[in-house]
Amino acid sequence: MDEHGKEPIDTLGDWKRTHDCGVLRKENVNDEVILMGWVNSRRDLGNLIFIDLRDRGGITQVVFDPQGSQEAHERAHILRNEWVVAVRGKVSLRLKGQENTGLSTGDIELNASELKILNRTETPPFQVDGAVDASETLRLKYRYLELRRPQMFHNFRQRHRIGSCIRTFLDRLGFMEVETPIL
Repeated sequence: MDEHGKEPIDTLGDWKRTHDCGVLRKENVNDEVILMGWVNSRRDLGNLIFIDLRDRGGITQVVFDPQGSQEAHERAHILRNEWVVAVRGKVSLRLKGQENTGLSTGDIELNASELKILNRTETPPFQVDGAVDASETLRLKYRYLELRRPQMFHNFRQRHRIGSCIRTFLDRLGFMEVETPIL
């Protein structure tokens, strides 16, 4: 614990992300992976703790089971929404009837063996996942949070791809893009 009574922030050390959160499938069962991202939501069922881990690629459910790793399970008790974490674990199939058809990764989950807390955050002024019930003024003030929302991220990704296609097309025709402060 530090002087404020909090656990110190972890460092990555030699950890490197092996997959984005949205790409794991049944074919990855039994693979040892490292995921990194934001805690999208957390459910504490006492003996088991579940988090939905979100990154630019999607969401993966992570399970903290004391039988798998007591240390990771104990650390998972303090996790809160929007904290940045790295998790190492083994991919497994979800139990029959526990699948989530709303997620591309809904057939699998990650059984955590190690947890690193990379950054803590205050409680956000509005929820990043799902519908936002915040005013436009508040969303613009906290634009960096607004851009984490899946719909906003999708819109910016589409805008980037369209702009990139236009630039490539015009570049092949010999045009040059010039940015000047004042024309």
